[in-house]
Amino acid sequence: MSVSSSRPEFAASGQIDVERAIAEIRSGRPVILHDEAELIVALPCEALDSAFAARFDLLSRGGTRLALSAPRLRSLGAARSASGAIALPVVDVARAQALVSHPAARLDAPVAPLAPLDEGALELMRLAQLLPAAIIARGDGANAIFPRMLDVALADVKSFALARLASLRIVSRARVPLEGATGSEFVVFRGGEGLRDQVAIVIGAPDVSTPVLVRLHSACLTGDLFGSLKCDCGDQLRYAARHMAENGGGVLLYLDQEGRGNGLANKIRAYDLQAHGLDTYEADETLGFGFDQRRFAFAAEMLKALGVRRVRLLTNNPEKIAALAEAGLDAVDAERLLGRKNPHNLRYLAAKRDKAGHLIEIDRATS
Repeated sequence: MSVSSSRPEFAASGQIDVERAIAEIRSGRPVILHDEAELIVALPCEALDSAFAARFDLLSRGGTRLALSAPRLRSLGAARSASGAIALPVVDVARAQALVSHPAARLDAPVAPLAPLDEGALELMRLAQLLPAAIIARGDGANAIFPRMLDVALADVKSFALARLASLRIVSRARVPLEGATGSEFVVFRGGEGLRDQVAIVIGAPDVSTPVLVRLHSACLTGDLFGSLKCDCGDQLRYAARHMAENGGGVLLYLDQEGRGNGLANKIRAYDLQAHGLDTYEADETLGFGFDQRRFAFAAEMLKALGVRRVRLLTNNPEKIAALAEAGLDAVDAERLLGRKNPHNLRYLAAKRDKAGHLIEIDRATS
């Protein structure tokens, strides 16, 4: 298969606005988010400092609020299944930051439901891979206080993921021999989740007329590259490539979804919380994240672009099987992967088994 020579249609202006808004949010700058009725100013709480606090107090005159995800609110002591907002009559930086991520913080005010625009602000934080927390105020008169802010429509934020999925395309490919899998080809895709490239490694010559051996592997900088003992990701990556090479070939999707989709910075924050006694899921909830932020629809589209319709999945995670089936692929079988156990990853493996239903038998993991 050759790289497509056709260029995608120029993105709609709304999609461009969201891409720019993600860049603004990651840079720590506020954006305007609007629907047909009103507009708000949203700032990532990670960027909040005394100067921003003073500007929000001037803009809202006591009406600023802090939008938090449901997992973070539960960590603060609220029995909630939905995101919510806490009033900030005066924007106190230390109070806001404690409510966002301090493990010992507890609710100190009532929680109100989020308006649709507030939910859109949290989605922008997710797309930017920041903590799911936003400082929000009504946007009337905002340009006088925050000049040159980007303005993005809520409808465009909500449709962004589907628009990106439709733009998925191959941009480059080349043979790259790997240790234990010398007949490998790297195929780089653009589009899909966020604004990041994704990679398919076609190992050997898999027969796409039969179920193809497939591994969905989310990038793990610490484990894949540096051999971290806190997880089994590097073992799974290398085993999958060798296993495919020895068993008729396959496709290994290397997906830029670090830390179960939370991003590298948040993964390292979670590691610090784990060092103080939390397990991997408790740490993520303390930071405001659910069990798994990853989405796999774009992974299914990558496989389809490579001609793969039926898969035998290499995974311990039943959710991946369900996700590919929901995206229109035929997941006919699954094989487990065994990583090495050590004193540093036993609690991690047990948490994945006991809390997320991963099919892990720790006593069978190699030592």
